[in-house]
Amino acid sequence: MKIFDILNFTIVDVIDILLVALLLYYVYKLARGTVAVNIFLGIVIIYLIWKITEALQMQLLSSILGQFIGVGVFALIVVFQEEIRKFLLTIGSTNIAARNKFFKVFQSLKAAKNKSNLDVRKLISVCKKLGSTNTGALIVLERNIPLNFVKETGDDVNIQVSEPIIESIFFKNSPLHDGAIVISGNYIVATRVILPVAGENRLPKHYGLRHRAATSISEKTDASAIVVSEETGKISYIKNGNFVSFKTDEELISIIERDLN
Repeated sequence: MKIFDILNFTIVDVIDILLVALLLYYVYKLARGTVAVNIFLGIVIIYLIWKITEALQMQLLSSILGQFIGVGVFALIVVFQEEIRKFLLTIGSTNIAARNKFFKVFQSLKAAKNKSNLDVRKLISVCKKLGSTNTGALIVLERNIPLNFVKETGDDVNIQVSEPIIESIFFKNSPLHDGAIVISGNYIVATRVILPVAGENRLPKHYGLRHRAATSISEKTDASAIVVSEETGKISYIKNGNFVSFKTDEELISIIERDLN
């Protein structure tokens, strides 16, 4: 391969580059905010160096890097197993189609369905009340990826979100308080849900199972979670496996509304 051969672009080459760029964008978006993004960027850099050495006909170095890239494919499956799973879930959902300009017709038909009508202000208000009495709570907000695999672990319900309902669910003597609730739109669709807990112990030890479960579900899917600490009464908002920082309740409400809509 001659170095100047890359200048002979065709329309197929342009489409090829655009598709690869789109794929890399979604992979980066899924891995953003996690340690996986550093590994991903390292692999991209090594791949680019390999292609450059191959174009410059540096046989020894390109051969070594080529062997590394070849074996690295199997290592990627192990390292990025959670990200790959989340990526495949995203492919199967309406997430990509909803944001693609080529699907604007379908997007307009689904706009009313995709726009959440959840009253976030009331939701945060009831979380403040629960926190004031040190009542723990775990609330999962479903977005584009269906959470059927976790809903099945709890009780299937269809209750409109309201402050008294949420207070009664997480009341310490309530039979429904154990586990999480899943909210889709403006309805509670599951209670007593058992969420998968992250295998990696990345959180500090003072965080309990609620925070670890919230971190895990937000890593595996595009859902976000609100946690009320039973020990401190503090409200935490978690998405993409990370705690979202906020200074005021109004800021938190704006963040959640933006994420949902």
